[in-house]
Amino acid sequence: MHTKYNWLAAFLAVMILTGCAAQKTATAKLDADNGSAEADKLLYERALNDLQHNRFELARLSMQTLINTYPDSEYLAKAKLAIADSYFKEGGATGLTQSVAQYQDFITFFPFLDESAYAQMQIGMAHYRRMEKADRDRTEALEAEAAFQTFMQKYPHTELTPKAEQRLREVQEVLAEGDYRIANFYYIRRMDKAAAPRLLDLVNRYPLYSAADRANWMLASIYERNEHNDVASTYWSRLVKEYPLSPLAANAKAKLVKFGAPVPQPDPTALARMQREQELPRERPGFLRRPAEMLKTGPDVSAAARVGAPTLTPQSEDATDTLSPGAGLSVVAAGASNGTGTGAYVQSVSPGASDPPAEPSGNATKLGTATGASDPAPGGASAQDQNGQADPPASGTPNAAGNANPSSQSSQAASRGESSSNKKKKNKKQAQLQPQ
Repeated sequence: MHTKYNWLAAFLAVMILTGCAAQKTATAKLDADNGSAEADKLLYERALNDLQHNRFELARLSMQTLINTYPDSEYLAKAKLAIADSYFKEGGATGLTQSVAQYQDFITFFPFLDESAYAQMQIGMAHYRRMEKADRDRTEALEAEAAFQTFMQKYPHTELTPKAEQRLREVQEVLAEGDYRIANFYYIRRMDKAAAPRLLDLVNRYPLYSAADRANWMLASIYERNEHNDVASTYWSRLVKEYPLSPLAANAKAKLVKFGAPVPQPDPTALARMQREQELPRERPGFLRRPAEMLKTGPDVSAAARVGAPTLTPQSEDATDTLSPGAGLSVVAAGASNGTGTGAYVQSVSPGASDPPAEPSGNATKLGTATGASDPAPGGASAQDQNGQADPPASGTPNAAGNANPSSQSSQAASRGESSSNKKKKNKKQAQLQPQ
């Protein structure tokens, strides 16, 4: 009987010890799982702390360790975004370039997260921070415009949309200012063939530009002094309708009355926009800040619009404006009001197309007739005097005095000299090869 109780006690002791061991193993396993779950969180928090204290290398090292060690962690997307933020906050040409690549990778791997809108916004801001002034390289400005346009099209209803919209207006102000300066350079020198295409693209693509009213006036003036008053009236009407509070609106109305064109009523939307622009406070660089602005590499965007929808269509592939004599006239004849001009014609050609053959200067009269410039020259002037200096004759063509063109004579003389020199060298080489 006593032996039986001993065996029972031993069995109970074994069962108790086994249960304790199993509970200890389960507890250890649970603690290990909790430790693994906390490790990625600790790495992420440590990286954020380093990022806040500008320890960018240590922050990226912790984030990369988290990504490689815990590929299924809930902090994976946040870690990739934090790496991009570290490059953006570090700044500089290298840092901003790396941040753009990292933000693009985040959008590729996590396109449906809410943070993808933030990543697209940061791509535009990286290019915005590297943007040059209006008269310098515009590569970063074009990249910033494309990035903000992509944001507006993909994420039109986020809390970052107003900021992206304003940044897009500022970028387009810089791009328009660069085009305006080039066009104005040609305009004041009466080189209408070079100024007109740039002004046309400017007024159509950037209507919110701060000097868009002036650009419309310049374009109308170009057509007026080339005796295309019907086309000029179109741009005077646009100035009156779309920029009613402009200082040039009264002069544009007077021009329309002078040429008998109807004077349109101001557009209510455009009028409300310009009134709102005048009410908003605007900071402009003062006298003491102007020296600092000259040393700054970034552009001045204080004149950018604050109201209105910016252009969301991407920059199309620009056609090449080729100034060449011949057919294909796409802009009215250049020249001042006295009938003199450059004698060149603007021809739009697609990239990769071959240049058209140059035609002799005698075709100037036929081209003027085809484009509506068939009015006789004042004072008995010839067609060449009306359109500018005639194109130089082709090689070998005699001039008005019956003499050959000097350039063709020099080229022919040079070719004859080269052929005689080659002939002498050939005879000398043959003499050396003959056996003695």
